[in-house]
Amino acid sequence: MSDQIQFIVEKLNQEPFRKNYNLITFDSLESTQLLQLLNDVLGEIDPKHAVDIREELPEQTAKRMLSLLGILKYKPPGSISDLCAFRQGLVTGSKPVIHPVLHWLLQRTNELKKRAYLARFLVKLEVPAEFLQDDTVADINKQYEELMEAFKNLHKECEQLKTSGLSTAEIRRDIIAMEEEKDQLIKRVERLKKRVETVQNHQRMLEIARQLRLEKEREESLAQQKQEQKNQLFHAEQRLQRAQLQLKEMHHAVVDSKPESLMKKLEEEINFNSYLVTEKIPRELETKKNSTYFLQKVVVEPAMSQSDLNVLETKINEVNAQINQLIEKRMMKYEPIDSKFSMYRQQASIISRKKEAKAEELQAAKEEMSSTERQMLQKTSQAHELEGSEVLRGDEFKHYVNKLRSKNTFYKKKRLEIAEITAEYGILQRTEELLKQRHEAIQQQLQAIEDKKGISGYSYTQEELERVSAVKGEMDEMKGRTLDNISEMVKKLNAMVAEKKASLAPVIKELRQLRQKCQELTQECDEKKIQYDSCAAGLESNRSTLEQEVKGLLEECVQEESNYRYINCMKRNLEIQLQRAKEEMKAYVSPDPQERRKAVREQYTRIILEQENLGKKLREKQKVVRESHGPNMKQMKMWQDFEQLMECKRECFLKQQNQTAIGQVIQEGGKDRLVL
Repeated sequence: MSDQIQFIVEKLNQEPFRKNYNLITFDSLESTQLLQLLNDVLGEIDPKHAVDIREELPEQTAKRMLSLLGILKYKPPGSISDLCAFRQGLVTGSKPVIHPVLHWLLQRTNELKKRAYLARFLVKLEVPAEFLQDDTVADINKQYEELMEAFKNLHKECEQLKTSGLSTAEIRRDIIAMEEEKDQLIKRVERLKKRVETVQNHQRMLEIARQLRLEKEREESLAQQKQEQKNQLFHAEQRLQRAQLQLKEMHHAVVDSKPESLMKKLEEEINFNSYLVTEKIPRELETKKNSTYFLQKVVVEPAMSQSDLNVLETKINEVNAQINQLIEKRMMKYEPIDSKFSMYRQQASIISRKKEAKAEELQAAKEEMSSTERQMLQKTSQAHELEGSEVLRGDEFKHYVNKLRSKNTFYKKKRLEIAEITAEYGILQRTEELLKQRHEAIQQQLQAIEDKKGISGYSYTQEELERVSAVKGEMDEMKGRTLDNISEMVKKLNAMVAEKKASLAPVIKELRQLRQKCQELTQECDEKKIQYDSCAAGLESNRSTLEQEVKGLLEECVQEESNYRYINCMKRNLEIQLQRAKEEMKAYVSPDPQERRKAVREQYTRIILEQENLGKKLREKQKVVRESHGPNMKQMKMWQDFEQLMECKRECFLKQQNQTAIGQVIQEGGKDRLVL
């Protein structure tokens, strides 16, 4: 209940109510204030109910609120017997009645607004049958129903258009995008045409390309048809398999059955169905009819006041007292025969209740069995669609599950091994990348140090020396030369290194001079670049100001041109009007009456006179019709009564003729009998 009140307070503090309540102030509201608050919420849903309840009687307020709640399909909590209490609580402003109504209304305000709006046009006015005998009233009622149906269709179309997600802005954007794509495609086609026109036999090639495209489209359509045929064949095979499976199950069911068991089963079903048809369903139907009758009776009854409720309570108490007295008298007149009958009746009622309970259990079991069979057929069809084989059962299914488990464990084991190998491979690959990066970084540092010291290429030479020494070692191992040869080779290599160093020394000196010159040129280039940037910025600012001025002048020129065109148009209009005025003046002052009749003034004057004369005639006619309306209506009523009277006389005359004819026939029959 606290959550309900908190929800109501939160909704009332929001738009469009803005009540600024808290739990304490809302709980301390009086009955009239609570009723006014409920009326405000109903007025937000339907503006016709936005009134002050102090200006109307409590019965009128309750009747108006109940009618709107009935239109909104509000169901009061509790049973049918609690409706009187609900109405009384609505009249008195009871909190246990008003709070659930407010909670229900505030939960679905937008939906109820729509329902109230539709109710203004779709709640049908009940016209009594005696009024519908009049043709005019019947025609108007028929038009009213047709308009109601048209409103329903239009409202459905409007809701569909709202929910379709299409808007005019999106459609315009799509149209603009498609037009742009169309222009691009047209330009592309023109470019391709120009490019193709230079090729020899381009018409024949275009024709061949068109035929190729048509053949490809035909091939795609044939492939699609082939796929559709395959799908149809697959579905037909599935239906055949399901039918064969059902046939097999029916064969299995029929093999073990006997005529006696089938007859017994059919007899049980017949007994159960006959019990349902003869006892259970009529009893339920009777209870439903009674509840419907009481509900209709409650709906038809007007709103009850407190005095009516008090009278009903007194009547109920009197009837209960009479029932108690009758029960006491019956107990005082205790007879054994009645006791036996009561015992038998009690046993019969117990048996009937048990029978009803078992019938309901049997019905529920049958429904559950049918739903289970439907699920089984659905699962079987799904399994056939997925696998295309029959469903395994019993030991085959257990064997299949064990096989799947063994495969699953083997798969998990291999998957773990693959994961370990993959992780180790990733670690080794990362280690290799790190070592390569470190090697490259060391090589770059070594090259930078060599460049800085002016001995670039030393590491390469050293590597060559190492390679040569390695080759030398291999040669020493392979050929077994002596130490003298090794020392001589080392001396030669040292001499070669010295020669390389001596040859590189002047190059290194020249490189140092060039580096110094490069630094000077770089510094000079930076200074020139700074000067260029400053000059370019100034020129860019001047260019932007000039562009702004040119743009303003162009806009001013366009404005002046539009003014010039506007003035020219106004001048032409004035010249035309002046020419028409001159022609009008000429026709007006002309001595010729024919020319004078062509003047606009004369034409309008003539039209005004005609309309005034027509208005006078219509007013006179209206006066005559108004004076003769009453006598004419009276005369029409008299003629209708006269017509009814004559019709009644005609019917009486015809009835009298029929009676006389029957009497003559009877008399003639009697005479014939006498003659015989």
